[in-house]
Amino acid sequence: MLKKRGRPLTSIKMIDYDISIQKDVLNELPSFITKATSSKSLFIITDRHLFHLYHERLSLILNDFFVQYVTVEPGESSKSLRVYETVCQTLIEKGIRRSDFIIAFGGGVVGDLAGFVASTLYRGIPFAQIPTSLLAMVDSSIGGKVGIDLPQGKNVLGSFYNPKFVLIDPELLKTLNDREYENGIAEMIKAGLIGDKKLYHYLLEHKEVTENEIQMAICVKRELVLNDPYDFADRMKLNFGHTFGHAIEKKHHYQTYLHGEAISYGMLFALEIGMTLNETKPELYDEVKHLLIKRGLVKEPLLSMDDYKDGISHDKKLLSDGLHFIIVTKPGDSKIVTLKPEDL
Repeated sequence: MLKKRGRPLTSIKMIDYDISIQKDVLNELPSFITKATSSKSLFIITDRHLFHLYHERLSLILNDFFVQYVTVEPGESSKSLRVYETVCQTLIEKGIRRSDFIIAFGGGVVGDLAGFVASTLYRGIPFAQIPTSLLAMVDSSIGGKVGIDLPQGKNVLGSFYNPKFVLIDPELLKTLNDREYENGIAEMIKAGLIGDKKLYHYLLEHKEVTENEIQMAICVKRELVLNDPYDFADRMKLNFGHTFGHAIEKKHHYQTYLHGEAISYGMLFALEIGMTLNETKPELYDEVKHLLIKRGLVKEPLLSMDDYKDGISHDKKLLSDGLHFIIVTKPGDSKIVTLKPEDL
């Protein structure tokens, strides 16, 4: 799925950590850990599927360290208070100390959960992100947002807590099935629409992505995060499609739609609202709709926006002056508008 170009290590700098991208960079993990911590005690949080796929390789790579694993079930249900408490208790039982090091090895669920554990256990334990899914590589492992879900909504309980490093090895994508791969493509389409028209136009024409497009998507998020680390202004643009996307996930109990599929419908809803505000051209809606259908991210008949309006009442962007909502005026150009209930 991902074409190899034989490039050397690429390093994308955030404020206080680097995102390193390279084929087989996982083999260099010990050197990254040694630079980040003096501890030889590592705790890897992952899901059971990934544990069976990678624990022998990880243990071989990390044979100079004392490595212990904590595993959770795959899927959004692991981002819960119950699982969070269990993981914390397991780490304590295994003897973790504040000076030890946590590695989040997995997709977005593992990264969010492990990051939240790291940010709160003993008031903060250093950790690193090693994303294994395309979605996590281009989005959830970057920017320092960590958290878990509550019955009232997704990522309602969370914090900002930066990793010591993010390690992206494109070779890990080989274990993804087509649906999970497209799940990550959805976030890349979002990144292109809000901030990089070249990336968006590439995705219109190409089925596969390379390390170059992964970097392009990351750089869209990087710019917004550096300008607005704590999500008070421009960083909100990263939530294009997510207001309704999270409502869709919640209404279907996180079972029917993957995150990328839910936000794909959410992006179409947002483009519809942009059209009602005379900010978005119908031609863009049609183009995006065709792209999302072609990639299997949405299906006709499309979901109806009216069925999900009641699910946005706990959205984090719903402030005292109204719902801060992201629309796209043209590819690569987005803006934040404030909506009243009558605007929906």
